[in-house]
This record gives sequence, structure tokens and C-alpha cells, in this order.
Amino acid sequence: MNLNGVGIWSSPLRYGDPGEAADAASELDDLGFTALWIPDVGGPVLQSVENLLGATKRAVIATGILNMWMHEPHDVADAYARLTAEHGPRFLLGLGISHAPLIDAKEAGRYQKPLATTKAFLDGLDDAERPVPNDGRVLAALGPKMLTLSAERSRGAHPYLVTPEHTAIARTALGADALLAPEQTAILTTDRDEARSIGAPWLQGYLAMPNYANNLRRLGFSEDDLQSVSGRLFDAIIAWGDESAVLARIDEHRAAGADHVCVQVLQADQRAMPREQWRRIAEALR
Repeated sequence: MNLNGVGIWSSPLRYGDPGEAADAASELDDLGFTALWIPDVGGPVLQSVENLLGATKRAVIATGILNMWMHEPHDVADAYARLTAEHGPRFLLGLGISHAPLIDAKEAGRYQKPLATTKAFLDGLDDAERPVPNDGRVLAALGPKMLTLSAERSRGAHPYLVTPEHTAIARTALGADALLAPEQTAILTTDRDEARSIGAPWLQGYLAMPNYANNLRRLGFSEDDLQSVSGRLFDAIIAWGDESAVLARIDEHRAAGADHVCVQVLQADQRAMPREQWRRIAEALR
């Protein structure tokens, strides 16, 4: 499983038209991106994984993340065993505990004890008839306890909505051997106003989630930064500019200890696949 280099994190690959997603995934594979990451906020995520595995030959297909509240461990383990048997060791099971506002919206009070719930889900994967091996899974981890658990019971961590400073903190917490694969958001425009018009509303939605807000507070951002989506916060989270700006941020993560960086490209229509921007980044990486 090649998890060096740069990957693509994409919601349209998950929730867009499956045929277009397969075609785009095939091109991304040919462009040299080493992993394609997709989210899970409901629906048959493992079906999307299968679609992308079938469309690619080399790229790892990773969930970034599979929502533990929405699946049963034994079902996930069965699907993992089947998909890896059919497609080889190219499915990386990224697991995450999600956020209280999302989970409690459907069932008030359900979101409790995130660390214990994560451990229990991992126990379920281990106890399945065909277990998911540690090196086939990673955890969405931001804080110190979840980062420690990532190193102990998985291949490593997939932090989302983070800065290179967090990557350095995560590397220290994980140790030298665990995989560290942060997500990095990017907007390919040199116009600050355009970048903010695309990125600020997107960022505000995430800042409403306590896990992300608390992590940014730990990194030194103030309440005013969070409430206003300050320029300081915006620039720290989103790499905007031309291709060189994106590559420079990738290099910052690598220098801080990342093994693999997955780039999420935003554009005005966030439901569309940014295929032109993906091609530009691939060309710059070459």
C-alpha cells in the first residue's frame, strides 16, 4: 500500500455521479496521486469505495472518514475483507467519531464518550470473523488521546482541518513509525476576495463543530479568530494562490512530519469535480 506522496480528498468523488467519479478516479490514478480520500456523512460509503477501487489500478482508496456511528464493525470488517480480496491491499479504512451536533441531531444524547466508543469499534473490528488488521486502518485524530490511540491500534492518523503546526504536534504524539496523513484544503486563485468568498462559508460550517473549534483553540487561535474567520485563521487552514502556494504548504506538512498529504480542492461549485485544478496540481508536482 503506497501512502507516500500526495493524494486527493474529495466529497464529489463520494457524492457525485458514480460514473463521473469513476472516470475522474481513473484519471487521478494516471496523474500519479497515490491515494483518493472520500468522506462519510451518510449513505453507502463502502459502495463508493468499491466503485473507486474498480476504476483505479494503483491508487489507495481511503475513507476520510467512515463514520463509526453509522456502521456496525462486523459489517465493515466483512466489506474490508471482500474488497481487499478483490482489489488487493488498496483499501485504507479511515475511521472517525464525527461530531456531537451531527449525531445528536438525529438522536439527542447519543454522542457520548468518543474515545471509549472508538475503542469499542476497534474491538469489534478485531473480533470479527475476518478482522481488519491494524495496518489497514487509520483514525481521524486531533487531540492527544486520540492520537495516542491511533499509534497504538491503527496504522496512524488522518487529521482534518489542520495546520503544519498541528502536523508537528501529531508527529511527536504518534512517534516515528506511525503513518501521518493530514488533509490540506486548497483554492487555486490569486484573488483574496475570491478565495474568501469560496472558503470562508465552507470554513464556518466546520468551525461550528466543537472538535475542530477546540483543536484550533489548542493551536492558539482566539474566539475572535473563530467567530470572524479571521485572515490569520483562513490563511493557516486554506492554502490559496497558484500551484506554488499549494506545493509550499504540502512541503510545510512534510517538513513537520507528514508521510502523505491529501489535498482537498475547493471551487465555487463545490458539488462539481475540480478536474482542471487536479490536473494543474499534478503537473506542478511533476
